Amino acid sequence: MKMWKTLAAGCALALASAGAAAQAAWPDKPIKLVVGFTPGGAADYVGRTVGEALSRVLGQPIVVDNKPGAGSSIATEFVSKAAPDGYTLLLASPSSISVNPAIDPKWGPSVASLIPVTKVTASPLVIAVNPTTGIKSVADLVDMAKKSPGKMNFAHAGMGSAPHLGGVLFNQLAGTQMQAIPFKGGAPSVQSVIAGDTQVTFATPPSVLPHIKSGRLIGLAVSSPDRSPLVPDLPGMKEAGLANYKMDFWYGFFLPAGTSPEIVKKLYDATMVAMQRPEVRAALAREGTDISVSSSPADYAGFLREENRFWAKLAKDSGAKAE
Repeated sequence: MKMWKTLAAGCALALASAGAAAQAAWPDKPIKLVVGFTPGGAADYVGRTVGEALSRVLGQPIVVDNKPGAGSSIATEFVSKAAPDGYTLLLASPSSISVNPAIDPKWGPSVASLIPVTKVTASPLVIAVNPTTGIKSVADLVDMAKKSPGKMNFAHAGMGSAPHLGGVLFNQLAGTQMQAIPFKGGAPSVQSVIAGDTQVTFATPPSVLPHIKSGRLIGLAVSSPDRSPLVPDLPGMKEAGLANYKMDFWYGFFLPAGTSPEIVKKLYDATMVAMQRPEVRAALAREGTDISVSSSPADYAGFLREENRFWAKLAKDSGAKAE
């Protein structure tokens, strides 16, 4: 019996040593960065920009894996069920973390099975229209929408996404009745406005700014109360005439529950180094997105508790239903 106890203790010590060694060596292979939206949209752009810088800090490739659908809940569930070894990372947004569980409780366990690491970016939304509409300002948009109630459409990146709730909030505050048309991501929703299939979008800056610069879309305003230094040519909502309208948008990193605190800290520290690189700030700024990081994983968790209340209430008030 004593021999078996000694053997068991030796095995336990060996396993613990192996686990510690694996944590110490992390990362020693590529890391998968899961993005819940299609290529070409804001989430994809942020993921690839930040992922490239992070890969240089960690010395391993960061491979972006787009898993669109269900308002990004498919990606959230995938990561929540992944091995907690630090090699599967989620880039999430308010729709992933705060909205989806509010409109469909079945996604709640997936969100609860994630560890917050840090916020990485924040930005306002941009209200943009097809040039053929003749709309030049937010006042024009309100006027036209009220003249044709229920006939104007706004494109969004999925039920419960920030572009969807941005349009819903606009309808509520402006007294309009634009119809929400869902797509599987920011890029296809914006393309629908460019094609004239829909007229309006409340989109993330990386999704629309290149098209505004090229003249394929007309930017009306940013969703923050005041002008944003990231998009200085567009008025804020106070200047545009809808002073009580405010919506900001963020992206952040999450790992599967059970990931060791050592790996969480290593990823957090590496992300802080990556986000300090001037080329990262410049690349994000070109697309109207700013660096916004948490002071610690615990700070990010506290931020999320406040965000959950805001987004969940807006989602429920909007009547949003799961896709």
